[in-house]
Amino acid sequence: MRQAPAVPVLPPLVRKQYPFESRFLMLRNGHRLHYLDEGSGPPLLMLHGNPTWSFYYRDLVLGLRAHFRCVVPDHLGCGLSNKPADGDYLILAHAGHLRELLTALDLREVTLVTHDWGGPIGFLAATQSRDRFWRLITFNTGVSLEPLPRLLMLLRLPLIGPLVILGMNGMVRAGLLAVAVNGHRLEPAVRAGYLAPYDSWAHRVAILRFVQEIPIEVTHPNRALLQELGRGLGEMAALPHLVIWGLKDPVFHRGYLDALHRRFPRAEVHRLADAGHWVVEEAGESILPLIRDFLARTAGERLTPSHRAGAS
Repeated sequence: MRQAPAVPVLPPLVRKQYPFESRFLMLRNGHRLHYLDEGSGPPLLMLHGNPTWSFYYRDLVLGLRAHFRCVVPDHLGCGLSNKPADGDYLILAHAGHLRELLTALDLREVTLVTHDWGGPIGFLAATQSRDRFWRLITFNTGVSLEPLPRLLMLLRLPLIGPLVILGMNGMVRAGLLAVAVNGHRLEPAVRAGYLAPYDSWAHRVAILRFVQEIPIEVTHPNRALLQELGRGLGEMAALPHLVIWGLKDPVFHRGYLDALHRRFPRAEVHRLADAGHWVVEEAGESILPLIRDFLARTAGERLTPSHRAGAS
């Protein structure tokens, strides 16, 4: 089986921004899944999207690990996880890897924190293991079929997608250019952190596969998957749920937020007018107090027997 080098070495400049111990789970398929496991207390399971990695949540981990157990995996093909050229990068496979991690660490009463593709992956795993999940924290993501920007549609074309994503690392570089914190571009060390794991054509296969997993075509299997997921989410609608959304997101626009709110009508929603898609990076100082407050207010709530119904 062809496989890229197991663990990219992080430059000291990046390691300073990411001062965590790396842990690995050997998946049933023989590949290693990288994850962080920092702090102790009620577990927070943080799932990144595309084209980021666990680095995206570094400031939340630093700000929450004193009172919570922060578990932050890198999806297979991303971050410091193995990046097999012939890996199974279907969304169902990513959800399966997540369930393996939940079982290996025996995580219970989990607060699920998701962004971007982390949303569908995490919600799929949660609907399959409902007894393990307690609360939800959701950043810009999509669990419905809404219109998408033309750029994403172009990246689905056979020649353009591989050239831009694999050859030019365009998803990471263009995404970083769009991020502004307090009106300024990201610091060089932070930019280096996002770029570090995706330093070659071979290390960017999963980024392309995530784009190919977007169900644009009416025949795409993920259309049926999202519809099935939507039905399953109804069983989680009563869970305490915090939604924090950057309104300047060109991908997950207000239509996605409205659709999510219809799925979770009891959710507490905070709309950040000055943040975009990379809301955790762009508005971290505003987000952390909201999360702490939400976790404190819901600390006395526990899963009812009806919430616990379902397979583990």
